[in-house]
Amino acid sequence: MLKPEILDPQGQAVQRALPRLGFEGISDVRQGKRFELEVDGPVDEAALARIRDLAESFLANTVIEDFTVKVEEGAEVAEAAK
Repeated sequence: MLKPEILDPQGQAVQRALPRLGFEGISDVRQGKRFELEVDGPVDEAALARIRDLAESFLANTVIEDFTVKVEEGAEVAEAAK
């Protein structure tokens, strides 16, 4: 995501369009990008540290962007648990 102090023209354009499309009550929109990574093996602290390093050094422009790393179960794992 862009840092809060960085202007977000795309987010502002979406925010201005929402009332015309019938969506009220949205006070701010910020546009961002998302990467989904599939990891071989367990996602332990060492794997998360490597992924954070990857995000900081390669995927995000940390001068203007903030990033978050989070773990979600894959669809196959969720289906197998049912």
